[in-house]
Amino acid sequence: MTSSKKEGLGWMEWMRGWVNVVYEMLFQRIMASHLHNPMPLPPLNDITCVVTGSTSGIGREIARQLAESGAHVVMAVRNPKAAHDLIQTWQNDWSLMGLGLPLNIEVMELDLLSLDSVVSFAQAWNARLGPLHVLINNAGIFSIGEPQKFSKNGYEEHMQVNHLAPALLSILLLPSLVRGSPSRIINVNSVMHYVGFVDTEDMNVVSGKRKYTSLVGYASSKLAQVMFSSVLHKRLPAEAGISVVCVSPGIVHTNVARDLPRIVQAAYHLIPYFIFSAQEGSRSALFAATDPQVPEYCELLKADEWPVCAFLSQDCRPTNPSEEAHNTETSHEVWEKTLEMIGLPSDAVERLIEGEEIICKYGANQG
Repeated sequence: MTSSKKEGLGWMEWMRGWVNVVYEMLFQRIMASHLHNPMPLPPLNDITCVVTGSTSGIGREIARQLAESGAHVVMAVRNPKAAHDLIQTWQNDWSLMGLGLPLNIEVMELDLLSLDSVVSFAQAWNARLGPLHVLINNAGIFSIGEPQKFSKNGYEEHMQVNHLAPALLSILLLPSLVRGSPSRIINVNSVMHYVGFVDTEDMNVVSGKRKYTSLVGYASSKLAQVMFSSVLHKRLPAEAGISVVCVSPGIVHTNVARDLPRIVQAAYHLIPYFIFSAQEGSRSALFAATDPQVPEYCELLKADEWPVCAFLSQDCRPTNPSEEAHNTETSHEVWEKTLEMIGLPSDAVERLIEGEEIICKYGANQG
C-alpha cells in the first residue's frame, strides 16, 4: 500500500490547478461584478467576532466593516500598538461622521509563529465565559522568494502561520463558539490551494522528495487548511451549531507585493484592473461571516456527507475546492498529523464540545 502512495499532484491535476489560478486572476472582477463594494452588512449589534491579522490588508477591512455594522470586534494581532493606532483613527472618523456610539473594538495579542501564544490567547478569551459568534482566521504569510524558515516550534513558517496555528486556535476556542451558537469559523484561504499538495510524512518539506520554494510552502499550507476544515466540519455535531467555511478572497493587492521580484512588481502594478483591492478582497469573508444562509448550506453538505467543507469563492458563491482536497484519506491523515503537531489529543474536539478540559502540549498546560 505504501509503495503506491501519491508523492505529488499528477501533471493534469497540476495543469488544471494553474488554469484555475490564472482564470481567477483574469476574470475575478467580471465574476464578482454583481457584488457591491463595500459589501452591505446587516446590523451586527449582538455579535462578537475575533479577527486575526487585522492590522493590514483584508483583515483590517474585515475588522473595520464588522465594527461599523455594530459588532464587538476583537483584533487578534502580533502588533497591539499598530492595532490601537488604527482604532484611534477609526473612532475619530466615526465620531466626525456623527454615526452614533463609538465602535466596539478591542485588541488582544496573538503571534501565530508561537503556539504558546495561541494557547495563551484562547485561555484568556475562554476565561471570560462569554460567547464567540464568529472566528475569522485571516492572518497568513506568503514569503515570496525567501529561503525556507522555521518557527521556534520547529515547523515550516507557512505551514504554522497559515494552517497549524489557526487549527489550534479554532479547536481551543470551541467552548466559546458553543456558547455563541449558532457560530462560525471562517478560514481565509486562497485559490493557490489548487496547486498545493500535502505530504503528511513531510509537512516541513525537508525530506528532499519535493524541492522547497515559497510557492510550495504556501500552496500546501492552504490545501492543508481546506483538508483539516473538511474533517472539522464533519466532526462537529449538528447540535453544536458551529459552521466551518473556507473562503477565497481572490487575487488581492496586499503587502505580499513587497516581497515580489522587481519585474513581477512592475507587472503587478500594470494590471490593477484585474487585481482586487483589500476592500474587494474582504467581501467573501464578510459574506461567510454574516449571511443567514451560510449555516443552512453547511448543514446541507453535512447531511449529504459531502467530502469537503463549504468553500466560497471571491464572488461569494459556493465552489468546489481542488480535486486533491476531495481526497478523504489524505484529509484524515492531515487531521491526525495536525493534532499531533499542535499537541492535542485525537478526541480534543469531542471532549471540548462536551465541556471537558483538555491538555495541550503548548502553553501553560491547560488547553
